[in-house]
Amino acid sequence: MVPIDKLDQITRRFEFLEAKLSAGADPADIATLSREYSELKPVAAEIAAYKQALADLDEAEAMLADPEMRVLAEDELPRLKERIPEMEQRLRVALLPKDAADARPALLEVRPGTGGDEAALFAGDLLRMYQKYAEAQGWRFELLDLSETELGGVKEAVARIEGEGVFARLKFESGVHRVQRVPETESGGRIHTSAATVAVLPEAEEVDIEIPASDIRIDTMRASGAGGQHVNTTDSAVRITHVPTGIVVTSSEKSQHQNRANAMAVLRARLFDMERMRAADARAADRKAQVGSGDRSERIRTYNFPQGRMTDHRINLTLYRLDQVMQGDLGEITDALIAADQAAKLAEMEA
Repeated sequence: MVPIDKLDQITRRFEFLEAKLSAGADPADIATLSREYSELKPVAAEIAAYKQALADLDEAEAMLADPEMRVLAEDELPRLKERIPEMEQRLRVALLPKDAADARPALLEVRPGTGGDEAALFAGDLLRMYQKYAEAQGWRFELLDLSETELGGVKEAVARIEGEGVFARLKFESGVHRVQRVPETESGGRIHTSAATVAVLPEAEEVDIEIPASDIRIDTMRASGAGGQHVNTTDSAVRITHVPTGIVVTSSEKSQHQNRANAMAVLRARLFDMERMRAADARAADRKAQVGSGDRSERIRTYNFPQGRMTDHRINLTLYRLDQVMQGDLGEITDALIAADQAAKLAEMEA
């Protein structure tokens, strides 16, 4: 059973925030208070419904002593006794510690792994899959950097995705994605296996990561692309090297000023993600594997085109509708990954 005193404490905090915002909070505090209020609102609603169900249960049990009301109570009690455990489970999930980055926009990075031209083509397929998923969710998808191969594959792509719950739903996509199919360039009809890597990073704000000017080296260069694409007549592309870590980021849009801003945003996100992963690793040092840990060294998913199958190896989920998945139908996958992550966290808390 969920501790009532903890629920009362959350309700009081929610009511305080509601009153504070209604009365007109200090402009400097409005953003912080509004964010906390929005996070607590669905939890407060779950608590109110749960408490009402408990009150209805007490009332129904009291009605058993009244001959005139007994039949009504006997009809109501089974429904309440079945409903309350379900509500308790939803509450436990709602009370799980939140990832502070869940509400942030995300930076999506896609690169080919092993497999040459076929890996680059698959990386392009993944990029389009995520773009279609973002569009279906009503999110804004902005391509920050794209380097293509002669065959139309992707050497490297970085996109910014903004919308409600972006990072919360995409963060489990980080990892190695493997594809099994007959490449377009294969004349013998043999199935090849290749891979692409995906990284999803929460966008970092300047206040999250301070980067001293002495820690970076900025180079400008002429932007170029496959077949003459994205070629500029000026040296507008920007490459930023973070000297302490060796991280290199590039941006090759038309505006040098915008390229510098884009590259700095990507660099901040990568450094912020390194800090988050370091903290997560420290907290989970005693666990051999953790769903959603962001470990990008392991294969997380296989896309088998001859069988029309997609398998997520972390949760043993297999779907035989690969065509729809590649068209951006990722809802069932992301829902299952989020549910698995919540179950793991609940098990950890109750251990």
